[in-house]
Amino acid sequence: MRKEYKTLFLDRDGVINVRLIDDYVKQWEEFEFEEGALEAISIFAKYFDTIVVVSNQQGVSKGLMSEQDLISIHKKMKQEIENKGGRIDEIYYCTALRKENHFCRKPQVGMGLRARKQFKSIRFKQSIMVGDSTSDMQFGKRLKMQTIFISESIEDTRKYHKWIDKRFDSLIDYAKHLENEKKN
Repeated sequence: MRKEYKTLFLDRDGVINVRLIDDYVKQWEEFEFEEGALEAISIFAKYFDTIVVVSNQQGVSKGLMSEQDLISIHKKMKQEIENKGGRIDEIYYCTALRKENHFCRKPQVGMGLRARKQFKSIRFKQSIMVGDSTSDMQFGKRLKMQTIFISESIEDTRKYHKWIDKRFDSLIDYAKHLENEKKN
């Protein structure tokens, strides 16, 4: 029998929206959904009981934007997702700097534990973490989740293979795979 996954954890930058290289999305005008991401999240909404975003956002601590700017971006992102038939049940973010090695910052597990505290039905072994970085994959593995690596780079997949269960080129590729799996 196939294992049923009930909770989906999604990274934001590079998965839901286009990652700005060496920069941060500081205002809504800089936010651009990855191609197919809105459709992907609407597909996920059919199959997962809970969908949460877990995102490191050190641009706040660097003074490049305010926490209110970040909250505003997330509010608009959720609205756009809902307008296309998807949903995000909650967004967790950590504004701590990378060098602080803070408990809330991926690859540490603080955001995952906050999600489980809020959503009592979350069982990490019935959860999937989708991300585009090693810290996303380590976060997922530390909590015993299945990990989905979003990357077009086979080289990155080889380099980080011990943390990756499956790899897809994009979020929409993974969503379509999941949909086909559920239909069969």
